[in-house]
Amino acid sequence: MPLKKLLLKAGVNRENTRYTSEGGWYECDKIRFRQGTPEKIGGWQRISASTFQGICRSLWNWVTLGSQNLIGVGTNLKFYLENGGEYNDITPLRATETLTNPFETVSGSPIVTVTDAAGGYKDGDFVTFSGATAVGGLTLNGEYEITFTEAVNEYAIDAGANASSSATGGGTVTAAYQINVGTGFAIPITGWGASAWGFGTWGVGETSVESIRLWTQSNFGEDLIFGPRGGAIYYWEASSGISSRGVELSTLSGASGVPTTQNCLEISDINRFVFAFGANEFGTSIVNPMLVRWSDQGSAVNWTPSATSQAGFLTLSRGSEIVTSKQARQEVLVWTDSALYAMQYVGAPVVWSAQLVGENISIAGQNAVAYANGVAYWMGKDKFYKYDGRTQPLRCDLRKFIFDDFNTQQYDQIVSGTNESYHEIWWFYCSTGKTVSDRYVVYNYLEDVWYYGTMSRTAWLDSGLRDSPLAATYDSNLVNHEQGVDDNAGEETLPIHAFVSSAEFDLEDGHQFAFIWRILPDIRFDGSTAGSPSATMTLLPLANSGAGYNNPTSEGGSNTRAITRTAVLPVEEYTGQIYTRVRGRQLAMKVESTEAGVTWQLGAPRIDMRPDGRR
Repeated sequence: MPLKKLLLKAGVNRENTRYTSEGGWYECDKIRFRQGTPEKIGGWQRISASTFQGICRSLWNWVTLGSQNLIGVGTNLKFYLENGGEYNDITPLRATETLTNPFETVSGSPIVTVTDAAGGYKDGDFVTFSGATAVGGLTLNGEYEITFTEAVNEYAIDAGANASSSATGGGTVTAAYQINVGTGFAIPITGWGASAWGFGTWGVGETSVESIRLWTQSNFGEDLIFGPRGGAIYYWEASSGISSRGVELSTLSGASGVPTTQNCLEISDINRFVFAFGANEFGTSIVNPMLVRWSDQGSAVNWTPSATSQAGFLTLSRGSEIVTSKQARQEVLVWTDSALYAMQYVGAPVVWSAQLVGENISIAGQNAVAYANGVAYWMGKDKFYKYDGRTQPLRCDLRKFIFDDFNTQQYDQIVSGTNESYHEIWWFYCSTGKTVSDRYVVYNYLEDVWYYGTMSRTAWLDSGLRDSPLAATYDSNLVNHEQGVDDNAGEETLPIHAFVSSAEFDLEDGHQFAFIWRILPDIRFDGSTAGSPSATMTLLPLANSGAGYNNPTSEGGSNTRAITRTAVLPVEEYTGQIYTRVRGRQLAMKVESTEAGVTWQLGAPRIDMRPDGRR
């Protein structure tokens, strides 16, 4: 009997049973497809040992006129500029107060009570004291995190050292308060007032979710415009230096009519407009979640419509709120919770017009959209979509697998981005019961295939200004992807467990048993750093199709009567053939690696078999 080539079609398909998906791949983790065959993805490495505070939800990369290659890093606690692996805190200030003898110490305790009648602070906020004199053996100059006490107009800080005595003092102290911190994770709220008025049985044990802090940011020339969802718009000026803080846009010279609240921001590079979506109406504090406002052309500070200004606004009609936006070719795309609009510059007096280009759609979250090669791809709440001039659902071989195991209370944690080198769109999301993202799904738009795996990332950036894609981790660091072959996100190098497992396919006609006595693996290990790189190829023959596989916990066969002898075959760099003894009517194949320094690409393995009867 001639050798049988096992060349399966590219991509992973989980829309049906293993046997129905014959001829393809069924399970995987940390692999991709290149030219139709699977290979292990690249490794990742942290950019430095430095860390930031909070959970990063936004990254943006640009270069200043002084050739500084900067990344804006927005977390739930602060806002940073990364430069050369260091994180420079540019979090804007909310208020600056002058306090007189505000500190009260307790002997032997590091907890200091601070009195400030101005209020406005909240638990977890940051304050910087200057000009303080010693009190209770402590000199409290520097930055501290606020902890509330029960008393009005008071809060507590941890001095980091015990007071030598109980005392009140500190002299004349300047207290600079940073903007209020946001929530790091979507927290279910239960009880009185959790649901909105008029919905359900308000006040009777309803459940809702407190939104996490999400930033949007973009450079305006060499400067940066940024803001948190539901907050003000801030401006960082490159000429003021890397250590200078951002300031509220409305405080700049010439500022007029600047929105005080916005849910997301966008900048039109070609036409030089700044957009605020879900902003307060002009001249009032009323927030309209469907309102679009834009500045005068070429100006970030003038938002007042007039006969001499192109600043303006319009209200979208389809949906209940604007979710996000994305700059595209010759247009700005705007997603509401049920529609997609394309905004185009038409000049005065209308300035910007909005055309409805998609309706009866959904979008999962503010960071669920990625844009590549003139096409916008996004994750909805039950399917994927794309817009290339026409809005349409995106064919997905993993749709059921993803959306049947999805934590719908964590839509805001969805992160998307491109990996242009491999023609990929990545989405990170939370599976059922998880409150941190633990899975990813990838669409390869060049080969029109899907694959998935397990990984936690909170933000993603693919920029031509850096050597590789950049991602943020839950341990408050940034990592470069596609660098090396291992997990170097921490101090210790860890191996990446990568595998791909096929669907079942018939041996011969699937009617009689076949005996497999030899396999020619066809795997190469180019790029491996291990001295003797190896992978494992596992043959999983079955007596009957479907047995032992449809239960996801039974890989290898919980139904041992249906699974025949399994062959686990170590494959090294120069392995040409392996002798084995397995028999079955159907076969599945798995290739995996678990050691450090190993990367691999699978070719077209061949098996040598002969008929072995019908029993």
